[in-house]
Amino acid sequence: MDRLDLETRRSSPLRTPTNLLSNAVVDLSAALNGLLADVFALYIKTKNFHWHLFGPNFRDYHLMLDEQAGQLLNMTDTIAERVRKLGGLTIHSIGEISRLQRVEDNDAEFVTSADMLAELREDNRDLARRMKEVHQLCDEHGDIATASFIETWLDETEGRVWFLFESGRGAA
Repeated sequence: MDRLDLETRRSSPLRTPTNLLSNAVVDLSAALNGLLADVFALYIKTKNFHWHLFGPNFRDYHLMLDEQAGQLLNMTDTIAERVRKLGGLTIHSIGEISRLQRVEDNDAEFVTSADMLAELREDNRDLARRMKEVHQLCDEHGDIATASFIETWLDETEGRVWFLFESGRGAA
């Protein structure tokens, strides 16, 4: 193989056949990569709080946050693969996640369980709002398959908000 061919292959985007227009691929890939970064960041935050919970409701909160973290982690591969199916490129590193994420990290050494639940509730509410925005973008570009995935993710996210809200009532 000629050196120029190798360089061209390395610098060329991976091309996946799609029926979407190129602007749709760019728009949807960017939006989904933003969601992917947020989901990764929220996964890490949820696990952080899962590891640092304490108090009389420890077991219930610990199990709930572990289940919620699992939901988030399960979403990541589907989101990334959807970007690739659309013909786009997805995130490559933790650094890229950090640049794209809109979920704020919490590096505090001590956070009360009540504050953990409240913070995760708001983060999930924000994620749900962003999912709805991406769904609207899917509608604009006629991307029914991605919209369908988002509807499922949105239902799961709203479920997390509900559980965090109800669990946070009277949390210490």
